[in-house]
Amino acid sequence: QILLTNDDSIHSPGLWAAAEALDPLGFVHVVAPRDQQTSTGHSMPIHSSGIIEKMTLHVNGRDWQVYSVDGSPGQAVTHGIFDVMKDEPDLVVSGINYGENIGAALTISGTIGAALEAASAGIPALAVSMQTGQEHHFSLSQEIDFSAAGYFTHLIAEKMLTKYLPFDVDVLKVDVPLGATPETRWVVTRQSRRRYYFPIPAKRKFLSDRGPMGYEIRYEPERMEKDSDVYA
Repeated sequence: QILLTNDDSIHSPGLWAAAEALDPLGFVHVVAPRDQQTSTGHSMPIHSSGIIEKMTLHVNGRDWQVYSVDGSPGQAVTHGIFDVMKDEPDLVVSGINYGENIGAALTISGTIGAALEAASAGIPALAVSMQTGQEHHFSLSQEIDFSAAGYFTHLIAEKMLTKYLPFDVDVLKVDVPLGATPETRWVVTRQSRRRYYFPIPAKRKFLSDRGPMGYEIRYEPERMEKDSDVYA
């Protein structure tokens, strides 16, 4: 029994690439946020209604019974366990996300947040992200090729369903580089202690003006820890 969610919404092509990749491994329950929830982390917003809509989506030639949740990725996991499945899954998978989740600030990610919520319930969790151009981080672009990310989602999920995680490991995070193929070598890394996404304040005349915080990617390979996710 596999619970699949994400932070890009129930309509994300990345979510459906993961669903197809996981389908041969067991029964996949798709319970995902109704709306885009990128960068919501492990939040549990009090304004979420918790409304769950059962939907039939036709994806790649077949109908899927799925559930959209008015809430964050973490809340989607909770509702998936207690309201939809009414039981604990053997594995929770979050993704496949538009954009890599690496570096010191990765808990901003809703993809990671959903996995952390599963881990807090003692359920093995896998978060999968695909490196994209920054312009696609909030998109649901059909131009992104998730085939390699789907391959590695299947590979790691299968290992997690057949082996126990080490005692002090609660979440596995997989980041697939742009241009990767199923033949691309994979390595075990650790989370970098350096930031990868840096906040960029909006230019505005008064603090009372609208000014959502932006961000940019910065990294200096020569300063990176050689065993880190950013360096890899």
